[in-house]
Amino acid sequence: MPCYVVTVATGSQWFAGTDDYIYITLVGSESCSEKTLLDKALYNDFERGAVDSYDVKVSEDLGNIELVKIEKRKYWVHDDWYCKHITVKTPTGDYVEFPCFRWVADDKEIILRDGRARLPQDDKTRLAKQHRRKELETRQKLYRWREWHPGFPMSIDANTHKDLPRDIQFDSEKGVDFVLNYSKAIENLYVNRFMHMFQSSWHDFADFERIFVRISNTISEYVMQHWKEDFMFGYQYLNGCNPVIIQKCAKLPDKFPVTHEMVELCLERDLTLQQEIEAGNIYIADYEIMDNVTANATDPCTLQYLAAPICLLYKNTQNKVLPIAIQLGQTPGEDTPIFLPSDDQYDWMLAKIWVRSSDFHVHQTVTHLLRTHLISEVFGVAMFRQLSAVHPVFKLLVPHVRFTIAINTKAREQLICECGLFDKANGTGGGGHVELVQKAMKTFTYQSLVFPDAIKARGMDQKEDLPYYFYRDDGNTVWEITKSFVEDIVNVYYQSDEVLQKDEEIQAFVKDVCSFGMQDLDHCGFPKSLKTCEQLIEYLTVVIFTASAQHAAVNFGQYDWCSWIPNSPPTMRRPLPTKKGTVTVQYIIESLPDRGRSCWHLGAVWALSQFQENELFLGMYPDEHFIEKPVKEAMEKFRKKLAEASRSMKERNEGKKLPYYYFSPDRIPNSVAV
Repeated sequence: MPCYVVTVATGSQWFAGTDDYIYITLVGSESCSEKTLLDKALYNDFERGAVDSYDVKVSEDLGNIELVKIEKRKYWVHDDWYCKHITVKTPTGDYVEFPCFRWVADDKEIILRDGRARLPQDDKTRLAKQHRRKELETRQKLYRWREWHPGFPMSIDANTHKDLPRDIQFDSEKGVDFVLNYSKAIENLYVNRFMHMFQSSWHDFADFERIFVRISNTISEYVMQHWKEDFMFGYQYLNGCNPVIIQKCAKLPDKFPVTHEMVELCLERDLTLQQEIEAGNIYIADYEIMDNVTANATDPCTLQYLAAPICLLYKNTQNKVLPIAIQLGQTPGEDTPIFLPSDDQYDWMLAKIWVRSSDFHVHQTVTHLLRTHLISEVFGVAMFRQLSAVHPVFKLLVPHVRFTIAINTKAREQLICECGLFDKANGTGGGGHVELVQKAMKTFTYQSLVFPDAIKARGMDQKEDLPYYFYRDDGNTVWEITKSFVEDIVNVYYQSDEVLQKDEEIQAFVKDVCSFGMQDLDHCGFPKSLKTCEQLIEYLTVVIFTASAQHAAVNFGQYDWCSWIPNSPPTMRRPLPTKKGTVTVQYIIESLPDRGRSCWHLGAVWALSQFQENELFLGMYPDEHFIEKPVKEAMEKFRKKLAEASRSMKERNEGKKLPYYYFSPDRIPNSVAV
């Protein structure tokens, strides 16, 4: 009797093994096997991390093995099982690989195809076409769209983490419990001793330093020591947590009536302000999006305030970017003075603190939440809905949406929900953060996710203008490496533009993103179809870069730049100054967050800046979804380029007091998972 040897690999993550009964059926082009129980007497099968082999005997040759059917039946209680892959050795000695990398839950069955990636038009047999159609029909019932708030990108239809399909849940929910992590962080940072004085103010800046000592690191300590300096304020616009706001100023807006006489003392080139603008030395940061956003009112005992400032910056002869004028509102007038470096030191200090606070809100809610977390979820949900597991683009993208839907669901459940953790410390809590996302969505475009285009749109693309804009330079490096890798993969499967145009699944994927995920907003510019392979390469680069590099660049520096609270206050407790010469150091201290909110903020930026356990960094693909040699060669080439970029960035950072490493590939996780 012909005998097929079936080798089954169980995952190594927590709870991957099972005691349930596992059955297998081999489906060939000529015939199929009987349903066979995989069981070895006196042997515990399917333990975590195990690789088990079994004989499947048949009465006749099955032909080419096309499908493998796995069924799980309860032994005692339902016991989920994570199957990595199955290999079938045929009687002729050939090996056929069936990647799985999925959970088999309850009394369910899953059907696997062999590991070769195929476009929809590559499937010729009725069996293959039928399997593909059923797979997507099943997924579309599991992965449903839902609008969490009006005007938001669509998200998955799930109220809690437990409601999610098993394949996209975290292996261990405890690791991403925000309440647990924040509480743990507060305890580890030794700031819980201040929590009982929740609403009391600090006495002075030295008070902040006392809670800071236990958590300082190279950059955060440097920030603490230099945060009052104009250089440090300006530097953050280039290489801090939110290096996407600054843009070249081609013309002063009418709402910001800065004159040459106001800033003359700051200019170093014997040029007028207008001449400096024409020479390309003036930059602007406008927080108009913050205008009229509702401040947090969840605590009736503490009034909180927000601002929508405008900041003018000057590139001096040493190529340092320095603030030269700040207006704390969008409407000029007697009660909205323009603060200058020549003003009283506390007037100027408070004006800068207000700008930093507004920058914190825009960073957290727009740059970080909307433009990495929420948009990556849109790509992820559309991928599961429209791309079958054998599609090469599914295989390419699945590592880059790992745990993204889960972390976002957990955030909606605990962090940014009504009365969630976000409300405890943030001035935009209680609904202001929702308003911010809604406002940002009105100008959100696909092209703004194309990294080089986004840099150019802000007039920041010329290296000779700003030679120390490491966010731009390192980002372009990682973008080009990623794009080259995507191009290598696309070229394996798409021999022409016509092949792409006939790919029904990829066209459905991009249409789902635009028409459902982004709610078909007229201005957004997300494509509804792709006509050329060049467009596909750019699109997939956007998906991967946004989920990996861009998220890393705006997430993992939060502790570095935001843990010194006067540099990034999460809320302000006194109104904006309306006159010059009235601000005292005591007024500044009373404006900054109280003790309790400071502690929650420290716990948040600490927890959000930590890598996941067993993090997978860019280029690491331990789950071998692809079996084709050209793809594996492309992956190896990708890893070598990434390693070279990491080495180059490390060399540049050596000896620097302010190293920039957020785009270093060895510190870029594959996906948004924290």
